[in-house]
Amino acid sequence: MIARQLISDIILPLKTSDSGSMALKWMDENKISHLPIVNGENYVGIISEKDILDLNNYEQPIGNHKLSLDKISSQEGQHIYELIELFDKHKLTLLPVVDKRDMYLGSITLSKLLSYLASAFSVNTPGGVIVLEMSQNDYNMTEIANIIESNGAKLLSLFIGTHTNSTLIELILKINKTDLDSILQTFIRYNYIIKATFGDEEDFEDLKDNYDSLMNYLNI
Repeated sequence: MIARQLISDIILPLKTSDSGSMALKWMDENKISHLPIVNGENYVGIISEKDILDLNNYEQPIGNHKLSLDKISSQEGQHIYELIELFDKHKLTLLPVVDKRDMYLGSITLSKLLSYLASAFSVNTPGGVIVLEMSQNDYNMTEIANIIESNGAKLLSLFIGTHTNSTLIELILKINKTDLDSILQTFIRYNYIIKATFGDEEDFEDLKDNYDSLMNYLNI
C-alpha cells in the first residue's frame, strides 16, 4: 500500500486567504488538528491548530501564520511504513500527499491509516492472539508458521516489536481460531516463551469493541 491509495476524499485544503477561524471549524468538523494549505494546485505547507491559537487572532488569513511544521508531506509513491514514521515523528493527524512537482494530490488522515492497518492486521477477523518473546537470533518464521499450521490453523498476521537496548523481540501472532490450546502446547514443547494469549470469543469482542470505539471517535 502506498500514499496515493490512502488519500481521503473528505478533507479539503485551505487557501492562504482563508481565516484561522475557518480552519479551526474544519478541524473540529473532521476531528483533526492539522490541515494542508495550497496556492492553486501548489502545496504550501501544513498548519496546526496550535499555530492558529498561538497567533491569537482567528480572523487573520492563514497566510499570515507562522507554520511550525513547514512543508511536511509525503510523495505519492511512498510506502505505508514510511507514512507511519512521518505520522509518528511529527505527531500528525493528517499527512498531505504531493507529486514530484510538489502539486497537492490530497491528504491521508490518521483515521484512514488506522482503518487500513486494522484490516491488514485482521483486527476485525475472529481468532486468537499469541504473544511470544525470544532473542532476535532465535526468530524462525518458517518454524513458527509450521507449528501453527500443523495444528490445523492459519497465521493471519504477525507483528514484531523490539525492546530498547535489548536483543529480545516480541511476536504478536493473529491466528484464525480461538481455541489455542494445541498450538500453545506445541510452542511449549519447542521451548518458546509465551507472554500472553487472547483466545476466547469474549477477548475478541472486547478487542473489536475497543477498535470500533476508536474508529467512531476518529469519525471514519
